[in-house]
Amino acid sequence: QVQLVESGGGLVQAGGSLRLSCAASGSIFSIIRMGWYRQAPGKQRELVAVITSGGTTNYLDSVKGRFTISRDNAKNTMYLQMNSLKPEDTAVYYCNADRIGAGATVPYRYWGQGTQVTVSS
Repeated sequence: QVQLVESGGGLVQAGGSLRLSCAASGSIFSIIRMGWYRQAPGKQRELVAVITSGGTTNYLDSVKGRFTISRDNAKNTMYLQMNSLKPEDTAVYYCNADRIGAGATVPYRYWGQGTQVTVSS
């Protein structure tokens, strides 16, 4: 099992920056992929950024060049550095971890509780 706790959300003006953190605990060595999703009111949840166990990263097109996903293995923590924030980035941001447990053939998707990011114009 994996437990995920997000922090770092808040209110920021357009053009500002925030850094989200996701602390992972439990069977973290079985995690093959972690990512950040976001969901704005009335919209579907969308994938913002992912990082694999090997360090490969991918981003939503609209955040490329502005957001950076990273991982600190010593602290069991994943980060999302968000720069040049826009009002369109306003959403609840969720930490995600995909884990393959013993005997499993398909990863199980774990979620954090979410943290609110609000960007004012």
